[in-house]
Amino acid sequence: MLIRQAREDDLPVICDIYNDAVANTTAIWNETIVDVANRSAWLKARSDVGYPVLVAVSDHGDVAGYASFGDWRPFDGYRHTVEHSVYVHRSCRGGGIGRQLMVALIAAAERLDKHVMVAGIESENAASIRLHQQLGFTETGRMREVGTKFGRWLDLTFMQLVLSTGSPA
Repeated sequence: MLIRQAREDDLPVICDIYNDAVANTTAIWNETIVDVANRSAWLKARSDVGYPVLVAVSDHGDVAGYASFGDWRPFDGYRHTVEHSVYVHRSCRGGGIGRQLMVALIAAAERLDKHVMVAGIESENAASIRLHQQLGFTETGRMREVGTKFGRWLDLTFMQLVLSTGSPA
């Protein structure tokens, strides 16, 4: 599996993966299907601030998943903290692609001198919580019924990984 920076020609598959998560999972708490133009604007916004959008590409050249991070909160004091997302194509889940993307994403955050990476995970997503624990994330809190999707309330588990030590610049 090759992990590389996403390109414009990856966007149709990224869009499909995102829309599958919107339509069929609680991995993302959005109910609006997007088009390629939306994902193009998202890719440009991430690239403009120097943040990665990584794709996992199979030996056959197919995009199997993607991952990125962005600012956690829009205030100066949080500039050393990012929140990430990782999505794997439904036909490729459970094969370690999410882990490979996460390892590459963590390394990218470290290169950008980020201090903490935050994960917001739907609390019933045991596989994602387990993966984050295996990568060194610790649970920092659980917020009950703060979201809704598919006609039910959702709980949000926050996890974090401290990437660096020392004083902020």
